[in-house]
Amino acid sequence: MNFDLDAHASAIDRDGYTIIADFMDAARLAEVRRVLDFYLGSHSGRNPFEGRSTERVYTLVARGRVFWDIALDARVLALCDRFLLPDCLLTASQAICIRPGEQPQAFHYDDSFYTVPRPRPMISLSSIAAVDEFTAANGGTEVLPGSHLWGDDWAARAAAAKPLAVEMPAGACVVFSGTLVHRGGANRSNASRLAFSNQYCQPWARQQENFLFGVPPQVAQQMPARLQEMLGYSIYPPFMGQLTASHPAKALEAGYENRVAAQARAAGARLPE
Repeated sequence: MNFDLDAHASAIDRDGYTIIADFMDAARLAEVRRVLDFYLGSHSGRNPFEGRSTERVYTLVARGRVFWDIALDARVLALCDRFLLPDCLLTASQAICIRPGEQPQAFHYDDSFYTVPRPRPMISLSSIAAVDEFTAANGGTEVLPGSHLWGDDWAARAAAAKPLAVEMPAGACVVFSGTLVHRGGANRSNASRLAFSNQYCQPWARQQENFLFGVPPQVAQQMPARLQEMLGYSIYPPFMGQLTASHPAKALEAGYENRVAAQARAAGARLPE
């Protein structure tokens, strides 16, 4: 696989984003579409940020094995290793279908809920993969290059800036800093624009999605060990994420019994007393 890690990392350092043009081949795209077809077409967003004419499918890693492989893509994880601490977590995994007539999303940056003053290093790294071609007319992501370096005046600067539409073919993926100011564009076309986003965060950060409850345990048990760790079945040293003083991966073992429940049963105690 031809992937120039240094060139892509340099683009993120400089512009805040980079594009992996050959992220998915035709077979993988078809499998992504097959899985998403089970879930799309049933609802719209609940507020202007989600998009009144936008449909989102959350917790993708629970829905298809193809999303396991994508979340573990070696190129994206190499960029995570460059910008995040070892053993990063998956913080969000969702599909986004922007329908015709949708308005542009508000400018934002993906790790804004970590209330650390800007400018600062990213706490998360985002990816958006195009299932449909991204154009300036169909709701392709719009970025403000260099905005990942802005301070806490980012909103005022964004209001005066001209966004750049990320135009890329189906199968491509844009990877960007969690501090990059961007938005979903307006869909002025006659067709929906489908994409999905995986976001990764520092191993000490709280995740956007609570995967330990969102992914059924019987699904998580079948996942590769690294993906289990990325969902939160892991410990950040010395003991962040511990499960009643044991490793959280024990919860995926056959016959696991909650340790508090087991101790209460052994002691003849009720929960709660």
